[in-house]
Amino acid sequence: MLPSLFISHGSPMLALEPGDSGPVLARLAAELPRPKAILVASAHWESHGLLLTGAERPETWHDFYGFPPELYALQYPAPGAPRLAGEIVELLGEQGLPVALDEQRPFDHGAWVPLMLMYPEADIPMLQLSLPSHLGPELQIHIGRALRALREQGVLLIGSGSITHNLRELYRNAADGTVAPWARAFRDWMVEKLASGDEAALVDYRQQAPHALRNHPSDEHLLPLYFAYGAGERFSVVYQGFTMGALGMDVYRFD
Repeated sequence: MLPSLFISHGSPMLALEPGDSGPVLARLAAELPRPKAILVASAHWESHGLLLTGAERPETWHDFYGFPPELYALQYPAPGAPRLAGEIVELLGEQGLPVALDEQRPFDHGAWVPLMLMYPEADIPMLQLSLPSHLGPELQIHIGRALRALREQGVLLIGSGSITHNLRELYRNAADGTVAPWARAFRDWMVEKLASGDEAALVDYRQQAPHALRNHPSDEHLLPLYFAYGAGERFSVVYQGFTMGALGMDVYRFD
């Protein structure tokens, strides 16, 4: 059975400059059974209600600006999975989680950038699930648990965000190994609570975690972690690291 994963996807430049975490993602993909399909909950698709991609061939969306032309030339032409989308609509509906299909939504960089490193052939059917971020961590845990059974069917469930995400306080010229103490303290607290299964503390991270607001001025990049957490059980760290001094690049799995 496949695990669920939380991937800190960092800058879109990860697709061209994989750094330390890119090879880790490639190795992880090589070690896992080949998925029949992939479902990604990305920080970059916020919505009011729950939405799911429904197109046969979603486009690759370069949803960023100010980057080199080479990045905009990249494409990730993974096929959609309309039949699986219908099954997901049913599973979520059974748990009181109504979801609508979006036939126009392309794959945003929270989905295609890490998957380009993991499955560069782009030949595994892929779906994206939106993030009703205003409803907080509890909803994401509920969604993950509602879809946990898909792992037994060979579907890889991925939450794509960032363990820390304050773009205003990055050290863009930081020397290798430089990490802001406030970013490390938050990351370490999250790992401790994930390892101990302290769900109450995780859900209340805004009040309990050190420097929570500084690390996440808004929730959207941390919420995919709760989706992966809800979809799995045993927590383990695949990779830990920071770039630009404060942008966490951690990768976690839940078996």
